[in-house]
Amino acid sequence: MISDISAYIQNLIGLMDLSFSWTNIVEIFVIVLILWLFYKKFIKNTQSEKFVKGAFFLVFLWIFSEILIRFDLKILGVFLKAIVTLISLSLIVIFQPELRRFLGFLGQVDFVNKLFDNSSKNKDDKRIDVVKEIVESVKYFSKSHTGALIVFQSDLSNTYYDVGTVLNADVSTELLLTIFHPNTPLHDGAVVINGDKIISAGVLLPLTEDPKLSWKYGTRHRAAIGMSEVSDAACLVVSEETGDVSISIDGTLKKYDDLVTLKADLESILGVKTSDESEDENKTVFKINNFITIKKK
Repeated sequence: MISDISAYIQNLIGLMDLSFSWTNIVEIFVIVLILWLFYKKFIKNTQSEKFVKGAFFLVFLWIFSEILIRFDLKILGVFLKAIVTLISLSLIVIFQPELRRFLGFLGQVDFVNKLFDNSSKNKDDKRIDVVKEIVESVKYFSKSHTGALIVFQSDLSNTYYDVGTVLNADVSTELLLTIFHPNTPLHDGAVVINGDKIISAGVLLPLTEDPKLSWKYGTRHRAAIGMSEVSDAACLVVSEETGDVSISIDGTLKKYDDLVTLKADLESILGVKTSDESEDENKTVFKINNFITIKKK
């Protein structure tokens, strides 16, 4: 059986014309580029992305059914081919939203420019907007003495987000204010942010075991320091009692007394280019003590 399959494959290879010209190479490159752009624009990060893997499996089944038919296993081969054909036709229904988006995209006048637009500038602007959303939230938390704990983590392999409530939502001031509202079930836990997404809320973090930490720091501050000790995360914490705003990194707690410094550090943490500050942002917005940095010894 194996020898027959090997002979069949060798026969197919012998029947192929493997001589490629530069024109053929360009044609293959164009096909790959079109498929890649289509995937990036209309399939990636959608519910239909997982069906792409299924499409590759269907191609494998089709090839396997042809091999079965070639070796006189016609009933099984025709059965598999019929299943593949039926599923392939159903893909039109499955990918209907994406096909509708694709046809609408082709109908735009400037679709060629949009197709090759990497949107790198838009991504940067979006990340800067994330900083803005967070700062606006912190301003309210500090003024209203609303306790908050936000974890910024780039590597989710070493975190505790899976023990909370998974959200996977865009960062917004309204959502953060809702999560940390005292009457909501998630306000006591932490929010984990990865990039521009709120991954989960109501997350319980490990508390620091540093015996030298001052007694005045409550559970939120101890959780922020503890999380920064066991991971590369940066943890922003707002005190419910005083409205103080702090960020913990590598077991170090840094307290802020103005919005400009906080925003600059958040831009550094999130990898955002520092933007020009407006005149209103030069004012002190946090009613807290002088700048204090507490380092773990």
